[in-house]
Amino acid sequence: MNRRPITVTILAWLLMAVGVLGTASHFVGFRIHPPTPSELFWISFLGLLAILSGAFLLRGSNWARWLALAWMAFHVGLSVFHPAREWIMHSLLLVLFIYLLFRPAARKYFRSEPMSAA
Repeated sequence: MNRRPITVTILAWLLMAVGVLGTASHFVGFRIHPPTPSELFWISFLGLLAILSGAFLLRGSNWARWLALAWMAFHVGLSVFHPAREWIMHSLLLVLFIYLLFRPAARKYFRSEPMSAA
């Protein structure tokens, strides 16, 4: 097993924190504006995807880095409908994700066998 790059560790923990805190902040906002069932589903689902991708990045699962990129790319797409600064920020974060998850050390880490549960 290759040693996990610190940048992957930081990104994974940030994804998990964003998944938990982002979902929680939306739920707090629901007191003011109750969500539709579909909004509730998508907010919960996207938060869960962020948490799962972060957790499995820590385990070295290659699919998790693709999930993290897809999650961030989805946010870039959503932010097209918001102020330009949000689109720019999400786009820059996507570029950072790509850089951090595809650097040589990260590629080597994700090529190795995932850690076993035992």
